[in-house]
Amino acid sequence: MNTAPATEIKEDPIYKLNRDYLLNFTTDAARRIEAMRSSEALDVLEEQPAHVLARVFERLNPGAADNLLKQLPEAVATELLKTIDIRSGSALLSRCPQERREALLARMDKGIAKEYASLLEYPEDSAGRIMQPHVVAFNQSVTVDAAISQIKRRKVSSLHHLLLLDDNLRLVGSVDIQRIALADGHETLASLSSPVKAVVQSLDPREDVVAKMEKHRVDAIPVVDMDNRILGVIEGQNLIDALRENLASDMQTMVGASKDERALSSSVFAVKRRHPWLQINLLTAFLAAAVVGAFEGIITKYTALAILLPIAAGQSGNAGAQALAVTMRGLTLREISMRHWLRVMLKECGAGLLNGLGIAITCSAGIYLWSRSFGLALVMALAMIVSMTIAGVSGAVVPILLKRFGMDPAQSSSIVLTTVTDIAGFMSFLGIATLLSPLLEAG
Repeated sequence: MNTAPATEIKEDPIYKLNRDYLLNFTTDAARRIEAMRSSEALDVLEEQPAHVLARVFERLNPGAADNLLKQLPEAVATELLKTIDIRSGSALLSRCPQERREALLARMDKGIAKEYASLLEYPEDSAGRIMQPHVVAFNQSVTVDAAISQIKRRKVSSLHHLLLLDDNLRLVGSVDIQRIALADGHETLASLSSPVKAVVQSLDPREDVVAKMEKHRVDAIPVVDMDNRILGVIEGQNLIDALRENLASDMQTMVGASKDERALSSSVFAVKRRHPWLQINLLTAFLAAAVVGAFEGIITKYTALAILLPIAAGQSGNAGAQALAVTMRGLTLREISMRHWLRVMLKECGAGLLNGLGIAITCSAGIYLWSRSFGLALVMALAMIVSMTIAGVSGAVVPILLKRFGMDPAQSSSIVLTTVTDIAGFMSFLGIATLLSPLLEAG
């Protein structure tokens, strides 16, 4: 490291030659710096003014740039980040260790630090939240020998392919590591390149990442910014972990619990998140009770109907929950979209009808053996067919409608569905009983 006074450094011919070379032949200089040991590169770079450093860092591949940024003096690194293009700087900072990032942001003016912080913050369910920021990427003009040398120097433990970038750090291709191992040393990585099968942008939802991984059968997918510059990589295990957490969150929201709540959250926090939905559920329960109240006369006359009410509501609720689960999965994994609503609804209508017929046979046989009443068995059989068909349709329509109106389809959809299926079960059972009352026996 050069410890001479700044005035002497600026008058040094070697310093001037380095500065002119970095400014006038920035791309070639970046390739040379990538091939150097970090200590040698730091000797060349750390005494250069911020505008020169910014030019060079905008051409360095992510691995080399990240390594140098970590080792630059804080004052020099801060000036670099204040001078470099804000999007290039945010990409650099996003791959920087948390402690180092916070230290650099703390040294900046509040306005610049706030702008960087906003660019580094990704939405909860976005690709940026689950990406691995440390990537192995090289300029496409680098030779095989130079790439292997740099990989060894970085001590990369596990590597399946290299990502290739152009001079503006835009993603242009990838190379399988086996091809590199078998290629001649003088060949460039560009000559071995193949297109990247799929990429996602940092703000894309996790569902898009899942869909692209399934469609293209890849175990890792690059994450890029709006300019197609590499930000990170999402690997299969990262995605599985994120989806496991997302699935647990969806299970909570479907029953009115908050995604933010954890098993060890405080009671007060749990009540704040759950209580509003319990109040809504109470209101919907009153609606179902009102339906039963409307048939109070026939229930009083035929008391057996009261005993069988839970069966009518319970079976339709189960059928609706099954349809809801399948539809939710389809929406989450992008198997279906809004335009598939009619097809999904007809499918669940058919499933509900066939399931209703099967349950009607079993249920009516059991009721006949219990009550010896053909009329009661017939009422329950017809009610099962009608209510389970309605429940199947409702299980498909509720999440699609929530999505159509810009709401989270997982958000308490089971509470809405429970109301629909309870009302459908009670209404069909008691309504059919009213129509077929001459076939029932009083008492």
